[in-house]
Amino acid sequence: MFTWSFWILAVWFVVNAIWMWFDLDNQQLQKTFVWINVVALVWGFGVFYGGTSVANLSGWFQALNWLNVILTATQCYFGYRKLSQHKPA
Repeated sequence: MFTWSFWILAVWFVVNAIWMWFDLDNQQLQKTFVWINVVALVWGFGVFYGGTSVANLSGWFQALNWLNVILTATQCYFGYRKLSQHKPA
């Protein structure tokens, strides 16, 4: 479970990070990614601390989890920030 969870989360992280940067102004997409990442974080930390670790992946898995925390926080900013609305005079 440890190994396949790592690879699924790693692929999701790469796809998510690339997709996020190409559509920063789409707040609905960013909000969706935030909540998918919250599930990924719970899953990732749950497997890391609750599963039987594989020594070769342990450090990488922990780094991936913390990078996902940073990515989720960034997406939360872009998803829930207020965009300026220019109103005609």
